[in-house]
Amino acid sequence: MTNDPNRLPETNWGAWQSRPFHRQYLMTQANRLFDFFEASSLNPKGGFFELSDDGQPLSPENGLRQVHVTTRMIHCATIGSLIGRPGSDEIVDHGMRYLWEKHRDQRNGGYVWSLDDDGYVDDSKQAYGHAFVLLAGASAKLVGHPLADQVIADVTEVIEQRFWDKKIGAVREEFGNDWRQISTYRGQNSNMHLTEALMAAYEATGETEYLRKATKIADLIIHRNAAKLDYRVAEHFHEDWSLDKDYLGSEMFRPSGTTPGHALEWSRLLFQLFVLCRKEHSWMTESARGLFRQAIDLGWDKVHGGFFYTLDWNNQPIMREKLWWPVAEAIGAAAYIGAYDHDDYYQRWYRKLWDFAENHVIDRERGGWHSELTEQLVPTSRLFVGKPDLYHALQACLIPLYPVTGSLTHGIIEADHPKRL
Repeated sequence: MTNDPNRLPETNWGAWQSRPFHRQYLMTQANRLFDFFEASSLNPKGGFFELSDDGQPLSPENGLRQVHVTTRMIHCATIGSLIGRPGSDEIVDHGMRYLWEKHRDQRNGGYVWSLDDDGYVDDSKQAYGHAFVLLAGASAKLVGHPLADQVIADVTEVIEQRFWDKKIGAVREEFGNDWRQISTYRGQNSNMHLTEALMAAYEATGETEYLRKATKIADLIIHRNAAKLDYRVAEHFHEDWSLDKDYLGSEMFRPSGTTPGHALEWSRLLFQLFVLCRKEHSWMTESARGLFRQAIDLGWDKVHGGFFYTLDWNNQPIMREKLWWPVAEAIGAAAYIGAYDHDDYYQRWYRKLWDFAENHVIDRERGGWHSELTEQLVPTSRLFVGKPDLYHALQACLIPLYPVTGSLTHGIIEADHPKRL
């Protein structure tokens, strides 16, 4: 036995991820998330509804379809298909057809941000949205969807020709419908999600250019910026990629200051990239550990629990609300890094994070996860209305169950068909 608070007791040392009960718990949580989101989200006119707290369509008469919602549902339904959840393939097909036939701008190219039954609502072309289009296409390819190759080829060309900045090794942020420049803003959030998508595209196609681009982005955002900022991830940049600490924009997609949740998300993605790059870049794992620990040290509320949404550059909370997705990303990161390091630190935090999710974030009464809590952990809706999607929470449930040899979808396929990869 030990009294060291940083060590697990010998009587309870083994990783939860290897315990049959915990594995059953995780799959049960994943299935409940599918139950909450899948059927209620399906819009019979195409695409997907966004849901209220009790799982009803927010705008049933004429629902808004945002491209990241469409594509995340495609990705999650692909995961459902890969693990054997009935009904998932039809949802993939439903989403892919809406993505290709409606979100895709057949006149000017690219994918518009949002539309409803009457047409485009926001017809801008966002790097963030295109990252998720690539992720959806790569995921759909794994289940053999007939539109997957078309979507991958199309969005890859758009990213290359319109968004990718070869001199910098990252993407420009946003354009109008006719590809006029909207702003000179540069952001890490879209580039982070593109890193995720590029890795998925590499796994789906075997084309190394995707992996090269992912490495370029990670080098810029983390190796050349976050590492020099004590492993705090800078969110906002000027056109020349100099840091913009004073930027104010959408707190949902471009949060002020620093965001502990993004550091946690990057920590897992960096470990994943390290593995896919044949473990050639040791800075990736060093940075992944630094990001995780710094996000815990600075972002975790030591009084009430949960991660403050944003911090200023003096490491003080700006938005004190606790969102669901940083907890989900922290779980995935703790599971991924802990599988390699076998360090009590990551296992202790993995357990602590699931304790917090179970006691405060999971909505037992209505289903899904509460999207937002106050500082005192009371459900609220300052930033988010309803329950946005199942993407973050679903991956938190399933990443711990599968080999950490790439993305979650890669791990699922490896577990089922180890000789095919």
